[in-house]
Amino acid sequence: MQRTRNFSRPIACVLWIGLLAAVWFGGRQETPASPSGFDGTNSASPPVPVEADRIRVVNTWPHDHGAFTEGLVYHDGTLLESTGLNGQSSLRRVELKTGRVLQQVTVPSEYFGEGLAALNGKLYQLTWKNHKGFVYDLDTFRLERTFSYDGEGWGLTTDGQSLILSDGTDQIRFLDPGTFQVRRSIHVTDHGHSVDRLNELEHVKGEIFANIWQTDFIARIDPATGNVLGLINLDGLLPSAERIGTDVLNGIAYDAAGDRLFVTGKWWPKLFEVKLEPKP
Repeated sequence: MQRTRNFSRPIACVLWIGLLAAVWFGGRQETPASPSGFDGTNSASPPVPVEADRIRVVNTWPHDHGAFTEGLVYHDGTLLESTGLNGQSSLRRVELKTGRVLQQVTVPSEYFGEGLAALNGKLYQLTWKNHKGFVYDLDTFRLERTFSYDGEGWGLTTDGQSLILSDGTDQIRFLDPGTFQVRRSIHVTDHGHSVDRLNELEHVKGEIFANIWQTDFIARIDPATGNVLGLINLDGLLPSAERIGTDVLNGIAYDAAGDRLFVTGKWWPKLFEVKLEPKP
């Protein structure tokens, strides 16, 4: 199975060394041609920018190797996870320390599960190309309603007021969680250059964290202006020997009460708790 996302304009993904250092272009192919999603030289992952924040691993836990992670949320001591691929998509509640699936519902096979957000006792799950999302009861996973949106669905998070949606372009939309109408939108830029491929999202301490698809970087975005505030470099987080049979980094969850940040990837066998190590 091959997954390709084409955009109406080229994808620009920004790295910088001081100022902008490189921009690269391409489509999205997500059931990888090679087992790891890379070509063996890690060419899909850009060179390490000298001004990117690095991370320190605090804890490592098991993660279901069969989970094609598209959305990740921390809630009350467990992880909520949306998995993708047609015929394999699901909504799950996962035990943090063991990776054991405690609760699960299957998404109908015509849908490719995507981003996930929890707000006011509800779970909101996107799908990729169907312009359709699902609303579940947070505790029972009972499907309560569906909703529609324009464009593709990639990442989803919330600031407690709005649902925040990415669609793979440089645009992030803020939706009313009751009507699903667009309240406002931002275009993500770094030094005036558009930043595309924004995938899984998480709202962390007033910023939007976004996986940049097909890289080992997370962008930190100002939700008011769309400006990129920095990059987080997760290169080498999952050792090369364990990347066989996996796909890209994707999945960010934040425990606000414990100030804990969790990251994983598609078909990754591990989930990591990390701390940022700010650049010098």
